[in-house]
Amino acid sequence: MSILHILEKSEFTKSDIVQLLSLNDENVKILFKTAAKIKQDNIGNVVFLRGLIELSNICHKDCLYCGIRKSNALIHRYTLDESEVLSAIKFAYENKYGSVVIQSGEIANSGFISKIDRILKLAKEITNGEIGITLSCGEQSADTYQHWFESGAHRYLLRIESATEELYYKIHPHNQLHSWHERINALNNLKKIGYQVGTGVMVGLPFQNIEHLATDLLFMKEMNIDMCGMGPYIEHKDTPLYQYKNSILPLNERLFLSLKMIAILRIMMPEINIAATTALQAIDKIGREKAIQIGANILMPNITPGKYRNNYALYENKPCTDENAEDCKSCIDTRVHLIKHTIGYNAWGDSKHFLHKDKL
Repeated sequence: MSILHILEKSEFTKSDIVQLLSLNDENVKILFKTAAKIKQDNIGNVVFLRGLIELSNICHKDCLYCGIRKSNALIHRYTLDESEVLSAIKFAYENKYGSVVIQSGEIANSGFISKIDRILKLAKEITNGEIGITLSCGEQSADTYQHWFESGAHRYLLRIESATEELYYKIHPHNQLHSWHERINALNNLKKIGYQVGTGVMVGLPFQNIEHLATDLLFMKEMNIDMCGMGPYIEHKDTPLYQYKNSILPLNERLFLSLKMIAILRIMMPEINIAATTALQAIDKIGREKAIQIGANILMPNITPGKYRNNYALYENKPCTDENAEDCKSCIDTRVHLIKHTIGYNAWGDSKHFLHKDKL
């Protein structure tokens, strides 16, 4: 089937997506051009900012790909105190970011839950209720999600990492703490509570093939997500999956495949928010700009205090760890302008997909 015939369809089958993910040369240009037009027609050329605060690299999970996994004894552990988090939130507010993301390793104890709750309430207080807040703090109980929602969080990112159960257990331990079904249950709980819900995957994992990635995209469509954060898998030397580094796609091919995933998802879900993730920039200095041009509309400049950034090392060669928040802001202004986009300052940048669901 020709690429033009596929792109004219209102719904893609798995085989359609596999064919699109396999594209090279001139046909990729058609895919990217189609995705860019759909983004322009539905989202425009505005890029929304989420000031990223990496709260803690302490994690109770042992995911086989992650540099901050519980069993990695070589990493220096840290946790920001509340004043450091609130200072970062104040920076975002004063610099008109509109929104922040509070991200951490997965912790589910009462102290952590209460700390997030206090931060949410104080963040709203010091910004006159004007700052948008996304949480990315892993699996929690429905009660905890509800409590955080009532305290001021309104978006939540929980990456599925693989929508294929078999692959999920090749990149996670197969035990009660790492349950594919519980991951999906948590996503469903977030939706029921009323969050704008995001998920995502890594592209180019060991054991992963194009059929898995097609399943991931169909999962996001079926889950009816509001936002997505996905990018290339980048190995970390202190993880079990590092032993497979010579059997996976080269970094540039993982980047190319990630861009195709973003473009296809934009076509499948025209009004969702799609992040141009930092991992793209770890491979290509303009990787995030390339993603924005073919479908992404969210950037997450890092506003974590500089002395902690090297320790939130999910993967190797993380970019911008030597910049401060001010450097990052001026850099993003320039980069976005160069690709003929504008930054939506002082805006939450909520998912149009989510807002339109409310009207159905």
